[in-house]
Amino acid sequence: MNAPFPVPSPGATASGIVNGLSVDVEDWFQVGAFENVIDRGEWDSIKTRVEDNVYRVIDLFAEADVRATFFTLGWVASRHPNMIRRIADAGHELASHGYDHARVFTFTPREFAEDIRKARAIIEDCTGVAVTGYRAPSFSIDHRTPWAFEELAAQGYAYSSSVAPVVHDHYGWPAAPRFAFRPVTGSSLVELPVTTAMLGQRRVAAGGGGFFRVLPYGFSRWAIRQVNRVEGRPAMFYFHPWEVDPNQPRVGHAPLRSRFRHYTGLAKMAGKLRELVHEFRWGRMDHVAAIEALRAEDFVLPEDVPA
Repeated sequence: MNAPFPVPSPGATASGIVNGLSVDVEDWFQVGAFENVIDRGEWDSIKTRVEDNVYRVIDLFAEADVRATFFTLGWVASRHPNMIRRIADAGHELASHGYDHARVFTFTPREFAEDIRKARAIIEDCTGVAVTGYRAPSFSIDHRTPWAFEELAAQGYAYSSSVAPVVHDHYGWPAAPRFAFRPVTGSSLVELPVTTAMLGQRRVAAGGGGFFRVLPYGFSRWAIRQVNRVEGRPAMFYFHPWEVDPNQPRVGHAPLRSRFRHYTGLAKMAGKLRELVHEFRWGRMDHVAAIEALRAEDFVLPEDVPA
Protein backbone atom coordinates (compact mmCIF):
# COMPACT_ATOMS: atom_id res chain seq x y z
CA MET A 1 0.00 0.00 0.00
CA ASN A 2 1.32 3.47 -0.88
CA ALA A 3 1.93 5.87 1.97
CA PRO A 4 -0.83 8.56 2.14
CA PHE A 5 1.76 11.33 2.52
CA PRO A 6 5.30 11.77 1.14
CA VAL A 7 7.82 9.96 3.34
CA PRO A 8 10.81 11.98 4.63
CA SER A 9 14.22 10.67 3.69
CA PRO A 10 15.11 7.70 5.94
CA GLY A 11 18.62 9.09 6.24
CA ALA A 12 17.37 12.15 8.10
CA THR A 13 17.00 11.91 11.85
CA ALA A 14 14.86 13.67 14.46
CA SER A 15 17.28 12.68 17.23
CA GLY A 16 17.54 15.30 19.95
CA ILE A 17 14.74 17.55 18.69
CA VAL A 18 12.24 18.52 21.37
CA ASN A 19 8.93 19.79 20.03
CA GLY A 20 6.80 22.47 21.64
CA LEU A 21 3.64 21.13 23.30
CA SER A 22 0.91 23.57 24.26
CA VAL A 23 -2.65 23.75 25.53
CA ASP A 24 -4.92 26.75 24.89
CA VAL A 25 -6.91 26.91 28.11
CA GLU A 26 -10.42 28.09 27.33
CA ASP A 27 -13.82 26.56 28.00
CA TRP A 28 -16.10 24.98 25.41
CA PHE A 29 -18.31 28.07 25.11
CA GLN A 30 -15.43 30.54 24.62
CA VAL A 31 -14.16 29.27 21.29
CA GLY A 32 -14.02 31.24 18.06
CA ALA A 33 -16.51 28.86 16.43
CA PHE A 34 -19.25 30.05 18.81
CA GLU A 35 -18.28 33.70 19.24
CA ASN A 36 -21.30 34.89 17.22
CA VAL A 37 -23.85 32.63 18.91
CA ILE A 38 -22.81 32.69 22.59
CA ASP A 39 -22.46 36.22 23.93
CA ARG A 40 -19.74 37.03 26.45
CA GLY A 41 -22.45 38.37 28.70
CA GLU A 42 -23.76 34.80 29.05
CA TRP A 43 -20.48 33.24 30.13
CA ASP A 44 -20.95 33.58 33.89
CA SER A 45 -24.31 31.80 33.67
CA ILE A 46 -22.86 28.74 31.88
CA LYS A 47 -21.53 25.79 33.85
CA THR A 48 -17.80 25.52 33.27
CA ARG A 49 -16.09 22.25 32.37
CA VAL A 50 -12.55 23.53 31.91
CA GLU A 51 -11.17 22.45 35.29
CA ASP A 52 -12.02 18.75 34.97
CA ASN A 53 -10.75 18.75 31.38
CA VAL A 54 -7.44 20.38 32.34
CA TYR A 55 -6.94 17.75 35.03
CA ARG A 56 -7.48 15.02 32.41
CA VAL A 57 -4.81 16.65 30.27
CA ILE A 58 -2.38 16.94 33.20
CA ASP A 59 -2.86 13.24 33.95
CA LEU A 60 -2.31 12.34 30.28
CA PHE A 61 0.94 14.30 30.24
CA ALA A 62 2.04 12.67 33.49
CA GLU A 63 1.63 9.23 31.93
CA ALA A 64 4.17 10.19 29.27
CA ASP A 65 6.34 12.24 31.64
CA VAL A 66 6.16 15.33 29.45
CA ARG A 67 5.88 19.02 30.29
CA ALA A 68 3.93 21.54 28.27
CA THR A 69 2.81 25.16 28.17
CA PHE A 70 -0.74 26.14 29.12
CA PHE A 71 -1.72 29.37 27.33
CA THR A 72 -4.52 30.47 29.66
CA LEU A 73 -7.28 33.04 29.42
CA GLY A 74 -7.23 35.55 32.24
CA TRP A 75 -11.02 35.09 32.52
CA VAL A 76 -10.49 31.38 33.24
CA ALA A 77 -7.58 31.94 35.63
CA SER A 78 -9.57 34.42 37.73
CA ARG A 79 -12.32 31.82 38.26
CA HIS A 80 -10.13 28.73 38.67
CA PRO A 81 -7.03 29.77 40.65
CA ASN A 82 -6.59 26.30 42.17
CA MET A 83 -6.41 24.82 38.68
CA ILE A 84 -3.74 27.35 37.73
CA ARG A 85 -1.67 26.40 40.76
CA ARG A 86 -2.05 22.70 39.95
CA ILE A 87 -0.74 23.29 36.42
CA ALA A 88 2.33 25.03 37.82
CA ASP A 89 2.84 22.42 40.54
CA ALA A 90 2.96 19.72 37.86
CA GLY A 91 5.95 21.46 36.25
CA HIS A 92 4.17 23.00 33.29
CA GLU A 93 4.60 26.56 32.04
CA LEU A 94 1.77 29.06 32.40
CA ALA A 95 1.50 31.63 29.64
CA SER A 96 -1.09 34.19 28.51
CA HIS A 97 -3.89 33.70 26.00
CA GLY A 98 -5.29 37.17 26.58
CA TYR A 99 -8.18 37.94 28.90
CA ASP A 100 -11.40 36.76 27.23
CA HIS A 101 -10.49 35.39 23.79
CA ALA A 102 -11.07 38.63 21.88
CA ARG A 103 -9.06 38.58 18.67
CA VAL A 104 -6.20 41.05 18.36
CA PHE A 105 -7.66 42.84 15.32
CA THR A 106 -10.72 43.84 17.39
CA PHE A 107 -8.47 46.00 19.63
CA THR A 108 -6.78 49.34 19.27
CA PRO A 109 -3.11 49.16 20.29
CA ARG A 110 -3.99 50.74 23.64
CA GLU A 111 -6.80 48.22 24.26
CA PHE A 112 -4.50 45.33 23.35
CA ALA A 113 -1.86 46.60 25.78
CA GLU A 114 -4.43 46.62 28.59
CA ASP A 115 -5.77 43.17 27.65
CA ILE A 116 -2.39 41.46 27.85
CA ARG A 117 -1.42 43.38 31.00
CA LYS A 118 -4.64 42.37 32.74
CA ALA A 119 -4.45 38.70 31.77
CA ARG A 120 -0.80 38.40 32.76
CA ALA A 121 -1.39 39.98 36.18
CA ILE A 122 -4.23 37.56 36.96
CA ILE A 123 -2.22 34.48 36.00
CA GLU A 124 0.88 35.63 37.88
CA ASP A 125 -1.16 36.40 41.00
CA CYS A 126 -2.31 32.78 41.09
CA THR A 127 1.19 31.30 41.32
CA GLY A 128 3.74 34.07 41.82
CA VAL A 129 5.57 32.78 38.73
CA ALA A 130 6.43 35.21 35.92
CA VAL A 131 4.55 34.84 32.63
CA THR A 132 6.88 35.27 29.65
CA GLY A 133 4.88 33.77 26.75
CA TYR A 134 1.76 34.82 24.85
CA ARG A 135 -0.55 33.30 22.25
CA ALA A 136 -3.15 35.42 20.49
CA PRO A 137 -6.69 34.02 20.45
CA SER A 138 -7.33 32.31 17.11
CA PHE A 139 -3.75 33.11 16.01
CA SER A 140 -4.94 36.67 15.33
CA ILE A 141 -1.61 38.39 14.96
CA ASP A 142 -1.43 38.74 11.20
CA HIS A 143 -0.76 41.32 8.47
CA ARG A 144 -3.38 43.60 10.06
CA THR A 145 -1.85 43.60 13.54
CA PRO A 146 1.97 43.52 13.39
CA TRP A 147 1.92 46.39 15.92
CA ALA A 148 0.94 43.82 18.56
CA PHE A 149 4.50 42.53 18.57
CA GLU A 150 5.74 46.00 19.54
CA GLU A 151 3.51 45.96 22.61
CA LEU A 152 4.52 42.43 23.59
CA ALA A 153 8.16 43.49 23.38
CA ALA A 154 7.46 46.67 25.38
CA GLN A 155 5.84 44.62 28.16
CA GLY A 156 8.85 42.29 28.34
CA TYR A 157 7.48 39.09 26.84
CA ALA A 158 10.21 36.66 25.79
CA TYR A 159 8.22 34.90 23.10
CA SER A 160 4.91 34.69 21.29
CA SER A 161 3.26 31.82 19.43
CA SER A 162 0.52 33.78 17.71
CA VAL A 163 1.00 33.34 13.97
CA ALA A 164 -0.46 30.69 11.67
CA PRO A 165 1.57 31.08 8.44
CA VAL A 166 -1.13 29.60 6.18
CA VAL A 167 -4.19 30.54 4.17
CA HIS A 168 -7.33 29.77 6.20
CA ASP A 169 -10.84 31.21 6.37
CA HIS A 170 -10.61 31.67 10.15
CA TYR A 171 -7.07 33.04 10.53
CA GLY A 172 -3.69 33.09 8.83
CA TRP A 173 -0.68 35.13 7.72
CA PRO A 174 0.67 33.21 4.70
CA ALA A 175 3.52 35.68 4.10
CA ALA A 176 5.02 35.00 7.55
CA PRO A 177 7.96 32.60 7.98
CA ARG A 178 7.24 28.98 8.88
CA PHE A 179 9.80 28.91 11.67
CA ALA A 180 11.00 31.12 14.51
CA PHE A 181 11.50 34.79 13.68
CA ARG A 182 12.17 38.10 15.38
CA PRO A 183 9.32 40.48 14.58
CA VAL A 184 10.64 43.63 16.30
CA THR A 185 13.93 45.20 15.28
CA GLY A 186 16.26 45.55 18.24
CA SER A 187 14.14 43.31 20.49
CA SER A 188 14.86 39.77 21.69
CA LEU A 189 11.15 38.85 21.32
CA VAL A 190 10.79 35.60 19.34
CA GLU A 191 7.71 34.44 17.45
CA LEU A 192 7.16 30.66 17.22
CA PRO A 193 4.57 30.10 14.46
CA VAL A 194 2.28 27.12 14.77
CA THR A 195 3.52 24.23 12.66
CA THR A 196 2.93 23.87 8.95
CA ALA A 197 4.13 21.14 6.59
CA MET A 198 4.87 21.23 2.87
CA LEU A 199 2.70 19.15 0.56
CA GLY A 200 4.48 19.73 -2.72
CA GLN A 201 4.71 23.52 -3.01
CA ARG A 202 1.77 24.12 -0.70
CA ARG A 203 1.89 24.95 2.99
CA VAL A 204 -0.64 22.99 5.00
CA ALA A 205 -1.70 23.55 8.60
CA ALA A 206 -0.34 20.74 10.76
CA GLY A 207 -0.01 22.12 14.27
CA GLY A 208 -2.93 20.48 16.02
CA GLY A 209 -6.38 21.67 17.01
CA GLY A 210 -9.20 20.75 14.64
CA PHE A 211 -6.80 19.44 12.01
CA PHE A 212 -5.50 16.88 14.49
CA ARG A 213 -9.01 15.79 15.51
CA VAL A 214 -10.52 15.60 12.03
CA LEU A 215 -7.65 14.13 9.99
CA PRO A 216 -6.13 10.66 10.46
CA TYR A 217 -3.33 10.44 13.02
CA GLY A 218 -0.99 9.47 10.19
CA PHE A 219 -1.18 13.01 8.81
CA SER A 220 0.20 14.52 12.01
CA ARG A 221 2.88 11.85 12.25
CA TRP A 222 3.96 12.60 8.68
CA ALA A 223 3.95 16.38 9.25
CA ILE A 224 5.95 16.30 12.49
CA ARG A 225 8.46 13.88 11.02
CA GLN A 226 8.87 16.16 8.00
CA VAL A 227 9.50 19.19 10.21
CA ASN A 228 11.91 17.28 12.49
CA ARG A 229 13.77 15.17 9.94
CA VAL A 230 13.75 17.24 6.76
CA GLU A 231 13.73 20.77 8.20
CA GLY A 232 15.63 19.91 11.37
CA ARG A 233 13.26 22.09 13.40
CA PRO A 234 10.87 21.51 16.30
CA ALA A 235 7.13 21.33 15.69
CA MET A 236 4.76 23.64 17.59
CA PHE A 237 1.63 21.71 18.52
CA TYR A 238 -1.51 22.90 20.31
CA PHE A 239 -4.95 21.71 21.40
CA HIS A 240 -7.68 22.72 23.86
CA PRO A 241 -8.98 21.06 27.05
CA TRP A 242 -12.52 20.89 25.65
CA GLU A 243 -11.21 18.62 22.87
CA VAL A 244 -10.88 15.73 25.35
CA ASP A 245 -14.49 16.20 26.51
CA PRO A 246 -16.90 14.31 24.20
CA ASN A 247 -19.81 14.82 26.63
CA GLN A 248 -19.81 18.61 26.46
CA PRO A 249 -23.08 20.42 25.59
CA ARG A 250 -24.08 20.77 21.94
CA VAL A 251 -24.84 24.20 20.49
CA GLY A 252 -27.54 23.29 18.01
CA HIS A 253 -28.10 26.82 16.70
CA ALA A 254 -24.47 27.33 15.67
CA PRO A 255 -23.65 27.23 11.93
CA LEU A 256 -23.13 23.75 10.49
CA ARG A 257 -19.48 24.43 9.65
CA SER A 258 -18.81 25.59 13.22
CA ARG A 259 -20.46 22.50 14.68
CA PHE A 260 -18.50 20.22 12.36
CA ARG A 261 -15.21 21.84 13.32
CA HIS A 262 -15.95 21.81 17.02
CA TYR A 263 -17.49 18.38 17.58
CA THR A 264 -15.84 16.07 15.03
CA GLY A 265 -13.40 13.62 16.57
CA LEU A 266 -13.93 14.47 20.23
CA ALA A 267 -14.36 10.83 21.26
CA LYS A 268 -11.02 9.84 19.72
CA MET A 269 -9.01 12.87 20.76
CA ALA A 270 -7.58 11.59 24.06
CA GLY A 271 -6.38 8.38 22.44
CA LYS A 272 -4.71 10.25 19.59
CA LEU A 273 -3.04 12.62 22.03
CA ARG A 274 -1.76 9.72 24.08
CA GLU A 275 -0.16 8.22 20.97
CA LEU A 276 1.33 11.58 19.99
CA VAL A 277 2.96 12.39 23.32
CA HIS A 278 4.55 8.95 23.50
CA GLU A 279 5.80 8.89 19.91
CA PHE A 280 7.66 12.23 19.81
CA ARG A 281 9.76 14.26 22.23
CA TRP A 282 7.95 17.21 23.81
CA GLY A 283 8.75 20.15 26.04
CA ARG A 284 7.53 23.52 27.29
CA MET A 285 7.31 26.37 24.82
CA ASP A 286 9.62 28.62 26.85
CA HIS A 287 12.35 25.99 26.69
CA VAL A 288 11.88 25.54 22.95
CA ALA A 289 11.86 29.32 22.46
CA ALA A 290 15.21 29.66 24.21
CA ILE A 291 16.76 27.23 21.72
CA GLU A 292 14.99 28.59 18.64
CA ALA A 293 16.00 32.15 19.54
CA LEU A 294 19.56 31.23 18.57
CA ARG A 295 18.55 30.80 14.92
CA ALA A 296 15.47 32.97 14.60
CA GLU A 297 15.47 35.14 11.48
CA ASP A 298 14.48 38.78 11.30
CA PHE A 299 11.16 39.28 9.54
CA VAL A 300 10.30 42.49 7.71
CA LEU A 301 6.70 42.89 6.62
CA PRO A 302 6.63 42.49 2.80
CA GLU A 303 5.76 45.66 0.94
CA ASP A 304 2.97 43.97 -1.01
CA VAL A 305 1.15 42.88 2.15
CA PRO A 306 -1.13 45.57 3.63
CA ALA A 307 -0.18 46.60 7.15
